[in-house]
Amino acid sequence: MTDTSQASMAKNADTPARGSLWPTAKRFLPLAIVVAGLGFAYLMGWQRFFTLDFLAESRESLTSFVASNYWLSTIGFTALYAIAVAFSFPAASILTIFSGFLFGWLTGSVIVAIGATTGASAIFLAARSAFGDGLRSRVGGRVKNLADGFEKDAFSYLLVLRIAPVFPFFIMNIAPALFNVPLRTYVIATFLGILPGVVAYSYLGQGIGSVLDAAEAAGTSASVGDLITTEITLAFAALAIVAAIPVVIKKWRSRKTPSGA
Repeated sequence: MTDTSQASMAKNADTPARGSLWPTAKRFLPLAIVVAGLGFAYLMGWQRFFTLDFLAESRESLTSFVASNYWLSTIGFTALYAIAVAFSFPAASILTIFSGFLFGWLTGSVIVAIGATTGASAIFLAARSAFGDGLRSRVGGRVKNLADGFEKDAFSYLLVLRIAPVFPFFIMNIAPALFNVPLRTYVIATFLGILPGVVAYSYLGQGIGSVLDAAEAAGTSASVGDLITTEITLAFAALAIVAAIPVVIKKWRSRKTPSGA
């Protein structure tokens, strides 16, 4: 056998191996972009723009820009919110407050609901592409039971978990992708589930001017914690309980119904 033939055979042998790597790389590419984007944002120090201190320093210029470029501002803020959520940047609460301050609670709520749902859907699809099928086929025990619960009643599960912020927002953006939740169900449950929180934070943002003025007069920095009251926390808990009632009733009825009925 000639050297040329051996080289050709070696090349052909390497080709399948190289080709087999592309499907795996393609699956993880969207998630890799998210991780790289998040790392780049922190490296550039962009987190400093998502603080109440930045809002206090820039509120006059921001409100002036919105007044002069209203529609551009609404579209741009919606896109900004979607990108921040898609890249799992921890700025959901502060951006919702910004939205209420800049656009009023009603318009701000609409902007945030659309932006957050769009961004959450993007990271959901990225996670499903990377992990969904492979992980779903390997889980067992309690995790499998949870996955089965999501598949049987995904809308109610998601709705309750969105209303009650038991888990961080970015975790609930990714977790349903591991449990074979349909995209349509995910989008609708996310949009409806985040509305109470979105409206509450936007409303807080609409009146945050007085909080910033008080903090400035006292020579201190305002924080999101200064805006959260016991009444708001209890309201979220009550909404979650109401949303969970249909799920509890459905499970109770399924247990009382004989398996052979």
